Formats: sequence, structure tokens, C-alpha cells
Amino acid sequence: MISKTAYQGSTFDDLHFLDGKITYQLFSNYTEEPGKIRNLELSKSRLEKLYYPACIKALNNYLKKRGTQLNRKVKPLVRLIQKANSDSGGSRVSCLSSGFYPRHINLTLFRDGQPVSDHEITGGDLLPNADGTYQMRKSLEISAADKHKYTCSVTHLSLDNTLDVTLDFSKQFESAILSVLIVLALVLVFGTGVVIYKRRNRRPAPKEHVET
Repeated sequence: MISKTAYQGSTFDDLHFLDGKITYQLFSNYTEEPGKIRNLELSKSRLEKLYYPACIKALNNYLKKRGTQLNRKVKPLVRLIQKANSDSGGSRVSCLSSGFYPRHINLTLFRDGQPVSDHEITGGDLLPNADGTYQMRKSLEISAADKHKYTCSVTHLSLDNTLDVTLDFSKQFESAILSVLIVLALVLVFGTGVVIYKRRNRRPAPKEHVET
């Protein structure tokens, strides 16, 4: 326990009570004020018999009531979200972890296996949820031509191992090209089939019969 006394706008003395031992410091500016110097024996008696036991009792009662909540562990829900940004033409990649307890969490955003520098990231504040759990979000603005692989990595007391969620834009680009090629191929095959069908079903015009 720490007890301090302020006098005329400044600290007058400082008293520490730890493990049954009392430490007292009186600031020299007020040594000429004998009437202001505390009675150490009386202060020690109050700390030992009144304040210290009362504080310990109150804290123990609080821990009993909140023990279940304080000792619980809730795993985080981790998502890596991509959202288009109409202003820049690119998109925002957000690493979101929510619903975890206790509050301490390590959330890191990687680009191709390397941590993204702090000056590129926005967010990162720890926020409470209504159910007593917590959430954290870190976001990064990327261009429309971005071909990198992004990973949201989370470590927490409730997890046995690091939890990673990945978003690979290079594969998305390859998938988009493949989809376009498949569509073009289908259009070509369909168009060729239509032409062949029309040619097969085209009948020659009947010849006119001329009487002589």
C-alpha cells in the first residue's frame, strides 16, 4: 500500500507498506513544519490493522465473484476480409479477430510471408464487445493490380497454435483468367455448332421445270 500527503500544491510525504515493513520519505522543503510531520507509529497501526486487511478482504471477495469470468478462455473468430474501395479503385484488406477473452492478443498482417509495416496499417485498437469479450481489426489499402499473398496471423491464450487465415490475390488473378478462357472456349464451341447445324439443315432450292 502507498499513502501520500499533498501540502500547498506539492507532495509532503510518501509512505509505503509492503510485507509488513513501512518505508517513509519526508520531502526536505517541509522539514521546518513539525506540526505537519505524521505520527509514524499511528500511521503504521492504521495500515496494519485497518486499511490493509480491508483491502485484502475486498479484493478476495471480488475475485470470488468474478473468478469464473476472469479465468475463462474464449477462442477468437478470425476473418480476412476484402472490400472494394470506390474512391481509390483498389480495395481494403482487413484482418478481424473478434469474440476472444482474455483481452491480450497478438494480431499480425503478413504480405508474402513478411510482416506489413506499421505505417501502412490502420486500426489495431482493442475494443470491447457487449458480451464481455474483445475484438481487434487491422486494415491495409491495396491497389487493383495487387498480386500478393496476405495472411492474418493470430496468437492467443485460448489457442494451442497460431491461427492463420490467407487471401491469395495471385491465385484470384489466375482463376479470373481461367474463367475468361473457359467462357471464350464455350462461346467458340457454341458458335461453331450453330454454324454446322445451319449448314446441315440448309436444303437446296428446287429446280424449276420448263416445258418445251
